[in-house]
Amino acid sequence: MLLCWVIATFVVSGCGSKSSETAVDTESGSEQYDRSGSDSASALLEEARRMVKDVFFQYDSAELESVAVSQLKNNAEWLNQNQTISAMIEGHCDERGTSEYNMALGEKRAETTKSFLVRAGVAASRLETVSFGEERPFDSGHTEAAWSKNRRAHFVVK
Repeated sequence: MLLCWVIATFVVSGCGSKSSETAVDTESGSEQYDRSGSDSASALLEEARRMVKDVFFQYDSAELESVAVSQLKNNAEWLNQNQTISAMIEGHCDERGTSEYNMALGEKRAETTKSFLVRAGVAASRLETVSFGEERPFDSGHTEAAWSKNRRAHFVVK
């Protein structure tokens, strides 16, 4: 019986080869990719876009609230498991306030987000920041609901 199991294992592992492999880490459920093929690199970027999510801020604040901290912990865990991915962190604001003030606040939001990730073990060299202030709203409405979507640190993975 043991001999049959060894032969079956050898046959299954030796049959067919692919240029890119995907394996699932059973503890975290996350997929790990062999980055030698372009298809797997594209798949990894797609996964990064799904897993590394934006965080949101209160009006006139760059402080991380508990929901943002929880999301950043998830982002850090994923980034630490996938060291070939880097990210641009964009700081955004709602339309209220002067352009100069919003540019500074957007920069503080991006830097606060980056600092959290660095403290969580993500290499600073993998993270860049930029502020767009109020210039690139996610929602162009003029309501609190729209503004709350615009007060964010947005991740662009690469």
